[in-house]
Amino acid sequence: MKFIPKLFLRGSEAILAALLAAMFFTFILQVFSRYVLLTPFGWTLELCLILWVWIVFLGNALIVRERDHVTFDILYLAAPRRVRRVLALISAVAIIAAMAWSFLPTWDYIDWMKIRKTATVRNPLTGAKIPLRTILSVYGIFMIAVMLRYTWRIVELLRHGPRDDEHAIAEFDPHSDDGTAAQSSPTHEGKSDEGKS
Repeated sequence: MKFIPKLFLRGSEAILAALLAAMFFTFILQVFSRYVLLTPFGWTLELCLILWVWIVFLGNALIVRERDHVTFDILYLAAPRRVRRVLALISAVAIIAAMAWSFLPTWDYIDWMKIRKTATVRNPLTGAKIPLRTILSVYGIFMIAVMLRYTWRIVELLRHGPRDDEHAIAEFDPHSDDGTAAQSSPTHEGKSDEGKS
């Protein structure tokens, strides 16, 4: 059953890698058209911006882990484990509440943007300019994904408490499978440690 989240993560990484490659090649084309052909393609700049927006929000929604975010956690890490659980639950509930409270007004604005269209980028199938609602809809996806992730975080916190390694700094390990970081396997303190904090 663990292969499903890993498969989803690998698929998300592949999609984002393709978007990043598309942005890179669009940028190279932009430079080539400007400095070699001396006839800049206007659509390349707008397409780079669109791809960047999608990369940022999809990446943060689907790939970036909790420990990858910048956090100010000196007081959190100094607290006993039970206090950390309460603080983590409060922050997760606050994030879900803020996203849920702002979702409908945000989506209302995104939907309103259907009346505006891209300046230069066109749909390659129809030739029509793309409504900005389509481009900005990634933020709605981001909001839903964040709410789901923090709902799952609440479940994990209630079942196991805060992870001991969730704020650990990763060290580079060239011998690891993915060549990125050597980290201890996700462990949760057992019930025997619960009474110590």
